[in-house]
Amino acid sequence: MSQDQAQPEFSIVIVNYNGGDYIEGALRSLARQTVRDFEVILVDNASQDGSIDGLDTSALPAFELMRQSTNLGFAAANNLAAKRGRGRWLVLLNPDAEAADDWLAQLKRGFSRYPDVKVFACAQFDLHHEGQLDGAGDAYLAFGIPWRGGFGCPAGNLPDEGTCFSPCGASAVFDMTLFLEHGGFDERFFCYCEDVDLGFRMQLAGEPCVFLPDAVVHHAGGGLAGRVSEFALFHGSRNRVWAYFKNMPLPLLVLTLPGHLGISIYILLRGLMTGRARDTWRGMIAGVQGLGDILRPSPWSPPSRRVSLIDLSRAMAWNPLRITSRKPHVRPIPRQAASQTSQPRAAR
Repeated sequence: MSQDQAQPEFSIVIVNYNGGDYIEGALRSLARQTVRDFEVILVDNASQDGSIDGLDTSALPAFELMRQSTNLGFAAANNLAAKRGRGRWLVLLNPDAEAADDWLAQLKRGFSRYPDVKVFACAQFDLHHEGQLDGAGDAYLAFGIPWRGGFGCPAGNLPDEGTCFSPCGASAVFDMTLFLEHGGFDERFFCYCEDVDLGFRMQLAGEPCVFLPDAVVHHAGGGLAGRVSEFALFHGSRNRVWAYFKNMPLPLLVLTLPGHLGISIYILLRGLMTGRARDTWRGMIAGVQGLGDILRPSPWSPPSRRVSLIDLSRAMAWNPLRITSRKPHVRPIPRQAASQTSQPRAAR
């Protein structure tokens, strides 16, 4: 990548680990973008399946491959690429995701409508099941349980433009400077819930996340690690413990802790019926055991809270039934977040 190139608008980061044929689809979708002001940085975490061999990147405006000798994990690999990126905006795309041709164009329209917003979430549809949602931003139950809003719901349930708790890491969009100022993803998480943890820190800093339903990607939703693999269950269970205890302000922690414990017991009991209890329990125990390290000051410590507890509470969901149906949790845009020169959404 030439250092004398003009600064691109977008640095698109893909983190690959044994991505198989998916990665080709992701790159082809980027080659079709109607907006061309971007660079692609592909970080390969020591893949052994040959997925990065012979990639055709000739149709991309700029491309860089960062080969790693070990698997850094999703969090650290994205942080590494962000430090390398030159774009105004950091845009993440999973290797098992494909972007609509106007994805970047719709993001630019969103930036114009919300010039003071620095965090955006995209609409995710299931790559393999037409008519099914993969996500509408990440939602967060105040009792310490995150979920991908709308996962598995009919596409007709896609919410209108609004604010959500945090962007899903499969298609997250951050102001590059803001991302780096917050230390990026907490690398101790390795993968899973690192996007929610960063989103929580952004919420504490007074940085809302706007969901853009017209900025569309199609995502396999667990096509690489598996939706209910032992790896996913362990890391997801451990990391949600860390995100909750690390970021929840003390008054809300005291208020919600009994509910957190009750829901955790329910999750374990349900796991006994589905065969997932062992890895869920292992993850929870590892989460509790690791709290000493997680709560120590680090580059990923939560910032000083700049929002009221009431406003922070409003960014979360409080009805536990929402998580059982995985409904989206997207709220109307606060007036102060919208531009006075807002443009109408494109027809869907």
